[in-house]
Amino acid sequence: MSSAAPETAATPEGDARFQPFETLLDREAALTTLREAVAGADDGELFLERRHSESLVLDDGRIRSAGYDAAEGFGLRAVRGDVAGYAHSTEISEQALKRAAATARLAVGAGGGTLAEAPKGTNVKLYGDFDPIGDATFAAKIETLREIDDFLRGLDKRVVQVTASLSASVQEVAILRPEGGLVTDIRPMARISIACIVERDGRRESGHHGGGGRIRLDGLMEPGHWQPVAREALRVALVNLDAVAAPAGSLDVVLGSGWPGILLHEAVGHGLEGDFNRKKTSAFAGLMGQQVAAKGVTVLDDGTIPDRRGSITVDDEGTPSAKNVLIEDGVLVGYMQDRQNARLMGVPATGNGRRESYAHAPMPRMTNTYMLGGNDDPASLVADMKDGIWAVGFGGGQVDITSGKFVFSCTEAYRVRNGKVGEPVTGATLIGDGPTSLKNVRGIGNDMALDPGIGNCGKAGQWVPVGVGQPSLLIGGLTVGGVA
Repeated sequence: MSSAAPETAATPEGDARFQPFETLLDREAALTTLREAVAGADDGELFLERRHSESLVLDDGRIRSAGYDAAEGFGLRAVRGDVAGYAHSTEISEQALKRAAATARLAVGAGGGTLAEAPKGTNVKLYGDFDPIGDATFAAKIETLREIDDFLRGLDKRVVQVTASLSASVQEVAILRPEGGLVTDIRPMARISIACIVERDGRRESGHHGGGGRIRLDGLMEPGHWQPVAREALRVALVNLDAVAAPAGSLDVVLGSGWPGILLHEAVGHGLEGDFNRKKTSAFAGLMGQQVAAKGVTVLDDGTIPDRRGSITVDDEGTPSAKNVLIEDGVLVGYMQDRQNARLMGVPATGNGRRESYAHAPMPRMTNTYMLGGNDDPASLVADMKDGIWAVGFGGGQVDITSGKFVFSCTEAYRVRNGKVGEPVTGATLIGDGPTSLKNVRGIGNDMALDPGIGNCGKAGQWVPVGVGQPSLLIGGLTVGGVA
């Protein structure tokens, strides 16, 4: 892999080829075509991408899948008002670029727009320029997965199935803007995932754990890393072996720290993305400057945390990522913005213009979204509940952006009576809406934590890696759906 220029610096004069990867595309010719496409437009860019990814999965002692994928292409966009023309191709050539420019230009119409000011660059780097796929041989990766399987089965005879996976990827992007600036970024990613099924007296339960980030794969393959991950997956599975049917009704709930922030991400985060608020389809639309949460609730979206899964040195429009405060002490103070929605709303872009790949246009998306910690001892939050649920782990969930209503399933939860943690429960779902839940926060723990690096976010058919986090939270009056 060739090295990249600084993420927000233009390629030096005289270098006629794009960086970080070589193409047959002449930079000046591409710039001329791009400028023709966005003449009379408000904004636009040429986005080039090359991506390599590898994934290995061992299931029940056998390699279930081993995949390697490589893809490259470009997307060209022209923006006029609230309309965007977008065309993409897997063929990176002047002919393909000219065809794409003609298509994107249709959105500009008769023109009349004023080209927006270019993003202001920095030389900050949040992760290294490396390809984690090459950190270990294929044989070493397979051997690590087999060691995980043997380790878990040796820990407990009740383990009847183990699924373990290693995945790694590297995404190289180059963004050419009409004013002539070239922004480049190399984005590594690595992850380990371990799940197991345990059986006792004919009953089977499962547990899962994993994580990663924009880090090297070989560190995840060290026994000192994956053994605690495997033990955690087994612990959750064994807890669920003793779980009883969850109650149903309106109950107080304490959410654990870290990964339970996925509820905050879904029920609140999406509602704070700029496009939903510009179109007034969010439950938070028109509430800027108003109290939308309990005092003490401060929510941020921060793409600048080094090596995190959701971090980006620069977004997919060329804007450096930022640490953005969304809710401060319960007051709504900001939305997450890409360039188009920011311009239409008369506010600055926040570095949240993201896309799944060159085949997709950017839109406002979260990076690492989390709530700051408070002053409460997490144990005191549980002790304050007379009758409720302590929800430690979450699986899938759904949310309606317009109303903020959500439904989330718990993968690890416990019944609490008179401040005492009792039996684990199974089948618990949390039902509520984001705005109401924020206002019903009655306690904020001092144990804020980020998730281990497992999040993916879907929006409008596009998936991007994200991070979540929060402290332990006591929320009053959530609806718990159960089977008891």
